[in-house]
Amino acid sequence: MKIIRPKNTLILTKNKKPEKGLLLRIKKTGGRGSDGRITTRHIGGGLRKLYRLVDFGQSKQNIKAEVLSLEYDPNRTAFISLVKYEDGEKRYILAPKGLNVGDIIETGEKVEASIGSRMQLKNIKEGTEVYNIAIEPEKKGILARSAGSNAVVMAHDEGYTLLKMPSSEIRKVKSECYASIGIVSNHEHKFMEWGKAGKSRRMGRRPTVRGSAMNPVDHPHGGGEGRAPIGLKYPKTPWGKHALGVKTRGKKWSSKLIVKRRKSNK
Repeated sequence: MKIIRPKNTLILTKNKKPEKGLLLRIKKTGGRGSDGRITTRHIGGGLRKLYRLVDFGQSKQNIKAEVLSLEYDPNRTAFISLVKYEDGEKRYILAPKGLNVGDIIETGEKVEASIGSRMQLKNIKEGTEVYNIAIEPEKKGILARSAGSNAVVMAHDEGYTLLKMPSSEIRKVKSECYASIGIVSNHEHKFMEWGKAGKSRRMGRRPTVRGSAMNPVDHPHGGGEGRAPIGLKYPKTPWGKHALGVKTRGKKWSSKLIVKRRKSNK
């Protein structure tokens, strides 16, 4: 039977083991802090996996690199790519959609705008899709890094570049900051179904119990006979704080760079 693949679908390299020099073993915390108490719930267990050292900054300037392989990374939703620079050094980078083995990428202030290449925002044309965006010059990219995400360059104005983020938010970023051309790979990740509880456990996720299924002593939503409502005007967290319509973003210096807030789901 002939397999029909969607256009620009990234095909992973078969029988490729991770690069040994770019692996790191990270000790699991089980969601516990330094005092041994649980600080983040629903974390624990999971299969053993090695962390791949991904170069989010791609700091090697004006040195071309060849794509050696496209690989699965158990630590993130996107795929990664192993590249080899002209000086012989190998690094992992985030793989964009449409990248193929044998392609050449480059990082510099102004380079050819090909998929996977990285340059300063001021040299990227309006309407271009970018990912792995830095918010400070000479720093690594931190925006638009998950599977299938990207931002769009809207305009350049007085040392800043306006970007439309995946959340529909429009914000300013310094034009000297770097961004990679393209869309992050594995955009089909959002359609993945867990299927069963065991798969979640292998991913390191412990079960989540509904507050309404607990006793009143354990949760504000607890108690009642059968499928009773929560009995409150608004939902609460296990610690009694408001859990609906509450702003979660604190005071940050970057708030002044937001030109337009994200669209509400209401």
